[in-house]
Amino acid sequence: MTRFATLLGGVALLVTSPACAQTLREAIATAYATNPDLAEARARQDSLEEAPEQARAEGRPKLSADMGAGYDNLGLGSSGSANLRATMPIWTGGRVSSSVRAAKADVAAGEQRVRDREATVLERVVFAYADLLFAQEAVEVARIGIERLDRQVDEAQSRFDLGQATRTDVAQLRAQRAGVVGNLADAQAALESAGAAYRAVVGEAPGSLTSEVPAPAALPADLESARTAAALANPLLLEQQRIADASAARIDSARAERAPFVDLAGGYGRGTQLSGGRFRAFESAASIGISFRVPILTGGLVPSRVREAEATYRADQFAVIAEEREAVRAVDTAWASLDAARTRETASAEGLTAAQLALDGVRAEYEFGLRSTIDILIAEQSFRGAQLALARARSDVLIAEAAVLRASGLLDQGAYLATR
Repeated sequence: MTRFATLLGGVALLVTSPACAQTLREAIATAYATNPDLAEARARQDSLEEAPEQARAEGRPKLSADMGAGYDNLGLGSSGSANLRATMPIWTGGRVSSSVRAAKADVAAGEQRVRDREATVLERVVFAYADLLFAQEAVEVARIGIERLDRQVDEAQSRFDLGQATRTDVAQLRAQRAGVVGNLADAQAALESAGAAYRAVVGEAPGSLTSEVPAPAALPADLESARTAAALANPLLLEQQRIADASAARIDSARAERAPFVDLAGGYGRGTQLSGGRFRAFESAASIGISFRVPILTGGLVPSRVREAEATYRADQFAVIAEEREAVRAVDTAWASLDAARTRETASAEGLTAAQLALDGVRAEYEFGLRSTIDILIAEQSFRGAQLALARARSDVLIAEAAVLRASGLLDQGAYLATR
């Protein structure tokens, strides 16, 4: 039995849902496929993934060509030349390999940023769904309350006409009805606002939402499990770890600037001259050889860059420790909120059952003259309050579950595919 299968004392709390009512799983799937924030993050990650290939290109052969033409009024006349030059790095002192490692770590960090962006969007979807579900239920509670009070006003008026009630009884009921009409107006405004938030994150207009939302199977069973999951999967923590890996690789890259370059280079060139209306070709020339370059004096630039990279790495290591603590804090906070929401849900369900029994009892006693109109009004108000409290607690449970999943690094498109 799901948490939303509790009977509400025979009173229709929810709008009757059609067979095509939208589920939370469908809302998540729609947002995952169409949300522009996610599309932007994925496109930026596609751009970042080109970095390792660009780093590898520095260690591959290169071929270039150049041509030129000109005029010399000292007697050579018009002339031109064309040259081809090829170079292939043989030894880079670790420059290429360290750059590739740093770029791969940057890509891995970017992947975690995309995961965190996905979790952010999906958490917003759950929040929007829960908020909209509560708003729909609040409207329905107010609407049904007005219908009840309309019947009670008519009944009190009939009793007044027969001399069995006072004008005060009728006025009290009318005053209560006016208050509920105001509540309905506020609930409808909140429903419009919640609908706008839902459209913004999901990408389509909301319909009637299904209230049966089972707990996701990915939800950790207890706090310790959530902490363990966060240490392994929290995207912000993993991102910071990959950033530290990139910083370590950049230390090697900075140190490699001290190492020599060894290149294999070759070239081929040919020139022509226009003389007497005819082109005369010069002898072609070709060359091939190995070049060796070694930094001897850099004015302290290379040692400074090494110290800079080492300091950055130390800072990133401290950032990893800080993110580990933050991950634990986020899990603990989210779990406490979930535990409280579940307790409120249980208490609210019990309170609603009690409020229903109290309302039925007060009505029955009113028929025998044992209760006054004010007693009915108080019981009605308590019943509506219990309905709203249960609806709010249910929405809070949905929001808290999503927060636990996000803090644990488990909130993704598949988090709600399987349920308990």
